[in-house]
Amino acid sequence: MALVRRILGDCPGCGGKATFGNIDVRDTYISRGCGVCRYHEQVPLPPIKKKVLYLDQFFLSHVFRGSKKLFVKASDRIRDLSARQLIVVPYSTVHEDETHQWDRYADLLEFIKDTSRGHEFVPDYDIVRTQLGKAIEAWFANEPTAYVRESGEAFRDDIHVWDSYLRIDVGRYLGDIELIRSLKEQSVQGLVGLFDGWRQSKSSFEEDLRAEHDVVAREYWKSYGEYMQRLALGDFNALLDAPIISQIIQELLYHVPKSISEDQHHKIVAEFLMSEHFRQTPCRDLSGRIYASLKAMVKEGAYTNTRKAKKRLSGFFYDVKHIATYAPYCDAFIVDKPMAQLVARPDVAIEPPRDCRRPFGLSYAAMAASSSMA
Repeated sequence: MALVRRILGDCPGCGGKATFGNIDVRDTYISRGCGVCRYHEQVPLPPIKKKVLYLDQFFLSHVFRGSKKLFVKASDRIRDLSARQLIVVPYSTVHEDETHQWDRYADLLEFIKDTSRGHEFVPDYDIVRTQLGKAIEAWFANEPTAYVRESGEAFRDDIHVWDSYLRIDVGRYLGDIELIRSLKEQSVQGLVGLFDGWRQSKSSFEEDLRAEHDVVAREYWKSYGEYMQRLALGDFNALLDAPIISQIIQELLYHVPKSISEDQHHKIVAEFLMSEHFRQTPCRDLSGRIYASLKAMVKEGAYTNTRKAKKRLSGFFYDVKHIATYAPYCDAFIVDKPMAQLVARPDVAIEPPRDCRRPFGLSYAAMAASSSMA
């Protein structure tokens, strides 16, 4: 006897009237059975290939509120295409981190997970680790600097399968909400506070881009140094609560060939962090280009009103993480207007925003312009 979710007719086994139907969909087949007897069968499904669509937080938030028809219409279209197994709309750890700051975060997060139909990206930090690990291996092997992306880097499970009727939700600890909100506000204030200095700068885009990569490399070393110092002082809680960024250097050290003298390992990793292989990992390349492009826009006269700049860029750091981490693995990506202006610049050269009209038939430009954040 099984829990039949969709009745198809009479049971071929026991002859029960209107007791036979679909139990569940499992990747490549439908499981069918009877609600009365033990009769059971499996029906194979044809192979499918889905397009990957990433919905930024601003889009999901508007749909959740339901106050603007354009977003609701787009959401209905996306749900329909998803139900038809044509697209997949995964959620990510960045969605969870950002949603956690809402007063109704539990309801919004549940809505986001329902929209995704249970599909999720691997955590953002795992993608960074994977990309850097592949990049340093390619560097040691003297392979081309261009990074070769693979879909499996972003998904633990195969997304090109038929969706189940059921979704299993596994939560995760997201930290102190008020602290995260406070740090977010401080970060935006700090970012906007740099703008006056940027306007006086004569550096080129390429120089600014290189500086962004160098800053990240220094942060890796700084965080690693603090982590090792805690361990040296006997603070073994560092193994549990140290920031993930503090372990980047440690993991890169694991990739150094054993044939290289141990006293040279840190020097070798430092050289990698100055290499083109490091700079061309997708997470680093996109992130650096977005920051350098923002600086270029400020130099060109954008964001002169401090109050408006803080409002327009309130989600900037999360947006950069969304895009830099996940856009390379998507066929389309929806962002709000301020970020659209950045990623559409030639120096960023990201394709998904221009492709958004293809998956669900609505103008991306019109949708971004309708955002209250625009």
